[in-house]
Amino acid sequence: MKFLSALLVLVFTNCLMAEVEVGKPAPSFNEVDQNGKSHQLSDFKGKWVVLEWFNEGCPYVKKHYGSKNMQMLQDKYTKKGVQWLTVATSAEGKQGYVAPGKANDQMKRVNMKSTALLLDADGTMGRAFDAKTTPHMFVIDPQGTVVYAGAIDSNDSSNPSTISKAENYVVAALDSAMAGKEVQKSSTQPYGCSVKYK
Repeated sequence: MKFLSALLVLVFTNCLMAEVEVGKPAPSFNEVDQNGKSHQLSDFKGKWVVLEWFNEGCPYVKKHYGSKNMQMLQDKYTKKGVQWLTVATSAEGKQGYVAPGKANDQMKRVNMKSTALLLDADGTMGRAFDAKTTPHMFVIDPQGTVVYAGAIDSNDSSNPSTISKAENYVVAALDSAMAGKEVQKSSTQPYGCSVKYK
């Protein structure tokens, strides 16, 4: 009986965790940001979108925020009109949880330059995108199609000194796709801490 219950939970969880495919439409979402404003994917029709899964306590996230690499990318691409949405999916009581009333403080503390910090503590958006790690990155084109999914770069170390030697997959995907060129590496294995689902 215990085995059957565990099997049913596994099947149900797998049904909730949809596989996002490059070249297919991105899943829709409706999440509230640090100011209580609701954001849906349809709000960004006609714009490039980057999704970045975030957990401030994760060493791999610290690698990119402590070195200012992530903030530099956020700043660079939002200035080009890209909508950069950072997503906090950690459940309440787990590492990386962002309380609604403290989200703005957290953004200031890490000097976040993204368009918005989406609060997904119930994991709805994370499961829709099958977000596995922090960071886990997605690039969506103006038609709502996923053009990149995976790691931020080619070096899965948590050491910031490796950033300059790594190939940044998100930069490559954005620069190619925004120039009307094919994305050479459209899907990679994400690395980092596991997303702390409810």
